[in-house]
Amino acid sequence: MADFVSMDVADRVATITLNRPKMNALSLQMQREIRDAAHEASANDEVGAVVIYGGPKVFAAGADVKEMAEMSFQDMARHSRGLQGSFAAVAAIPKPTIAAITGYALGGGCELALCCDLRVAADNARLGQPEILLGIIPGAGGTQRLTRLIGPSRAKDLIFSGRFIEAQEALAIGLVDRVVAPEDVYTDAHAWAAEFA
Repeated sequence: MADFVSMDVADRVATITLNRPKMNALSLQMQREIRDAAHEASANDEVGAVVIYGGPKVFAAGADVKEMAEMSFQDMARHSRGLQGSFAAVAAIPKPTIAAITGYALGGGCELALCCDLRVAADNARLGQPEILLGIIPGAGGTQRLTRLIGPSRAKDLIFSGRFIEAQEALAIGLVDRVVAPEDVYTDAHAWAAEFA
């Protein structure tokens, strides 16, 4: 039984919902649950498309920094491999995937959104790769996926500066595909996914 990630299926669309108050910080347990949900969605013949949703307030604000602070270097390396495995499972879902982004999608949260085929963002969303501000780099494929999506120059700007960008800028540079009102993010993403399911 998962504590922080659930999966529901309606109209052949699986919704993988993140629910770890307050900011959906990506703890080790949450990473395992994301991986398990991705495997379940991949294997379920009743699923034709997938929405990943963080809830009405925040998509995911990145790694659980408190948990990381207690880790040794070796633990951090294992943690990084686990995160990579979880996100690789999402990226490998053999069905169309859409990230429904409200609030923050930062660091690992942005990387999770990048694992999806398409991204719908609320007009209040803020996205970024602020790892540089902690003296680290995106560790779960973000440097590669971001570069492929928006090009090397724009990706370097975001990764080198660690700055957050608003939804409209994210749309302009191709980081997200649609911008809607916050209350419409999930319904828009689900309806879009249903077109592919």
